[in-house]
Amino acid sequence: MKILLDTHILLWFQSMDMRLSTALREFIEQSEHDIFVSQASFWEIAIKLSIGKLVLDKDLQSTFRSVEEAGFLILPFTNDHFIQVSALPLHHRDPFDRMLIAQAEAEGMHLLTADSHFALYDVPLVKV
Repeated sequence: MKILLDTHILLWFQSMDMRLSTALREFIEQSEHDIFVSQASFWEIAIKLSIGKLVLDKDLQSTFRSVEEAGFLILPFTNDHFIQVSALPLHHRDPFDRMLIAQAEAEGMHLLTADSHFALYDVPLVKV
């Protein structure tokens, strides 16, 4: 199974945040599944950091580098993802979340999220 991490799950994982349960942390760390992080998450983190909506415990470059060090795979944008996002219903207006949903749908991935809005879409979820 291919798992795409929602941005907040990635940040909780990296910062050892208690909102990520021990069971889910172990699922991510010891998974036999392929764990992906979207470039949309990098974009979201950079934007929110630059406008003061996010504070990181390390610099941005180290944050991004630690994704690869954790063994996560990077999911780049493709034209299929942009086409998929344009066809999504407007249940949720967050552009970063919409791209994650579109990528998961286009790539046949499960999304790992705590965001209840994702359930409105036709994408399989790994729930927190």
